[in-house]
Amino acid sequence: MAKLSRRLGPKLTAILVVYLLVALVAVGMTLLMSWQLEGGAAAVNELGSQRMRSYRIALVLAPASPSAADQAAAAARARSEIAEFDRVLDYLQRGDSSRPMMLPRDQAIQARFAALRAEWSEQMKPRIEAVLGATSPEARHALLVAYVPRADAFVDHIDGIVRAIEQAISHTTYLLRTLQFGLIVLSLVGTVALIYLMFLLVVRPVAALEAGMKRMADGDFAVRLPVESQDEFGELASGFNSMAAHLQDLYANLEHRVAQKTRTLADKNEELATLYEVAALLGQPGSIEAVCRDFLRELMSRLEAQGGAVRLIEPDSGEIHLFVHQGLSGAFTESERCLRRGGCLCGEGAQRAQPSVHVLVQGALRAEPIRCREEGFATVGVFPMRLREHNLGLFNLYFREPREFSTQERFMLETLGRHLAIAVENQRLVAREKEMAISEERNLLAQELHDSIAQSLAFLNIQAQLLQDSLDHDRLDSAREELGRIREGIQESYDDVRELLVHFRTRMAETDIEAAIASALVRFESQTRVKTRFLQSGVGLPLAPEMQLQVMHIVQESLSNARKHAQATSVQVEMERGTVYRFWVRDDGRGFDPQAVHTDLHVGLRIMRERAHRIGGELRVTSSQGRGTEVLLTLPVLEAGRSAPARSGTSTLEDRTT
Repeated sequence: MAKLSRRLGPKLTAILVVYLLVALVAVGMTLLMSWQLEGGAAAVNELGSQRMRSYRIALVLAPASPSAADQAAAAARARSEIAEFDRVLDYLQRGDSSRPMMLPRDQAIQARFAALRAEWSEQMKPRIEAVLGATSPEARHALLVAYVPRADAFVDHIDGIVRAIEQAISHTTYLLRTLQFGLIVLSLVGTVALIYLMFLLVVRPVAALEAGMKRMADGDFAVRLPVESQDEFGELASGFNSMAAHLQDLYANLEHRVAQKTRTLADKNEELATLYEVAALLGQPGSIEAVCRDFLRELMSRLEAQGGAVRLIEPDSGEIHLFVHQGLSGAFTESERCLRRGGCLCGEGAQRAQPSVHVLVQGALRAEPIRCREEGFATVGVFPMRLREHNLGLFNLYFREPREFSTQERFMLETLGRHLAIAVENQRLVAREKEMAISEERNLLAQELHDSIAQSLAFLNIQAQLLQDSLDHDRLDSAREELGRIREGIQESYDDVRELLVHFRTRMAETDIEAAIASALVRFESQTRVKTRFLQSGVGLPLAPEMQLQVMHIVQESLSNARKHAQATSVQVEMERGTVYRFWVRDDGRGFDPQAVHTDLHVGLRIMRERAHRIGGELRVTSSQGRGTEVLLTLPVLEAGRSAPARSGTSTLEDRTT
């Protein structure tokens, strides 16, 4: 069929609307004809009543009694019949749609009715008025005798109109039956037409689409559907044909596509394996040189490069130093030992901080004097080592043959350059951290040596001078006293040295803090004859070794202060575990005034606070003259304990001893 430009929905709607309009017109015509038949039948009935009324008027005009009363009653009845006759004629002329009642619209019937009405108005009605107006019975009788033949002719006229109306009704009835038969034929033909159109517009395209899908399911991708319209089924047919053509092309090139995808996946897997292996190498511990050398060896092996180098940039001068290399001759490495930014291909790459690949035997580079080409390399790759916004250096890959790098390879090498930069920076940070740790430990060692042994030696130096002066002046008693002080100073220095040795030899395991404190108290009691007591409560995660070490230094310093300054007879150490660890060291010594702290004691307290701050803790010292001293170390272990309030153990020593 010819192609249609309308959509399927509007087409089906138009067909159904046309069918509905035809049916409505046919049904309306039958209703109109039925209405006309009913009106004509009512008109026949009314005209029949007028025929009877004509004879009834004649009977009323001839009363049985000649009396005046009877004459008057007959006249009244006659006038009533005349009025009713006029009313019915008007009613017939106007028609009544509510009954319904009307004369047929046939011109002959209308003309005959007009003649009937004129005859009534001009001949019949005047004759009746004349009979009613007669003054003598003889005249009345004569007029009545003349009226009767005329009434018969008038009734015949009415009968003629009735017969004409009946003929019109018969004709209308015939038309109505013909129309009803036509409706039956229209219903049958319309139903058949609708079925055919539905088959043509819906069923056949669906069947063709289903057949095409079955053929495609059987592997026949050469199937095509005829596009016979531009509606939805036409679009479906076009889409089906496009899909079939695409599938046919896919199956025709399936083997090639599978091989291509396989190669792509293999390349991706190779890139991922390279990234994984190199990242694993960079994550291993070792020096910067070892990390860079392993990185270079792994990358050259995977990319089949004949040479490689890692260069680091000096932050201050911007010079590019050859750090590690492989596959390069001694003369080449000596000439490439130190480069400047922008000086050669590597210098330009460091200045731009962007990956670049140079084929030295092609294009404009072929005529330039380049040391890499003199070394026998045809291709050199320059890849930066970027860390955030800083360029730490670059690495090179050298190839004897011309080689191009794909976008994926460039991206992979750029990513590996970032990983190498992170590894180099991490190694530098580890070295700086170790250096800072050694520096801090040396600082603490110097502080403790200065605060203990150095001051004791200074005291011994002064006492030795006093002893020399006493001996020079033969003051033996003073010399003996000075010698006793020197002996006490030597003993105190010896004790300080032993304490320092204990401090610096302390090594902690994750669960050693209780045993370490108990062991320290046992040694302290055996050396000083000061009674000790150790209390512990609560549960919590074990402290890290660094935390345990600093806690032990603080406890040992507190015990040392109790020995040297407090002259205590007993010391109590209490430990409470939880999200926050708390350590109390209490002695019953002479105490001190916090406003007038001895210099040695002040330095020792400052060192303890520094140790507490290093591990995220807080140190509090409470003391008063003659009431002893309490040292409280608060150490949050978990994040939940950062804002945990200190318990009543932070009260002053006076509150505890009251």
